[in-house]
Amino acid sequence: MAKASVTARQKKRERLVAQHATKRAALKEAGDWKALDDMPKNSSSVRLKNRCQLTGRPRGYTRYFGLSRIMLRDMALNGKIPGLKKASW
Repeated sequence: MAKASVTARQKKRERLVAQHATKRAALKEAGDWKALDDMPKNSSSVRLKNRCQLTGRPRGYTRYFGLSRIMLRDMALNGKIPGLKKASW
């Protein structure tokens, strides 16, 4: 599991991106780069990182499920994800 501070920082970034999205889009459209520089850095969507919803792990993220590879495998083997099963041939 990721540290609580890391996941809290990520949630703060997500909140700031949502809060400033329309203003940032308007400034980009107008070409006002100075005003964009004055906005908080964490309000940029580039600074977001995909993380597992259960553990906060940043690597091995599966976008379709929103989980890391480890949690995805664990949940699939326990039958918690409908329609997903381990392949065998």
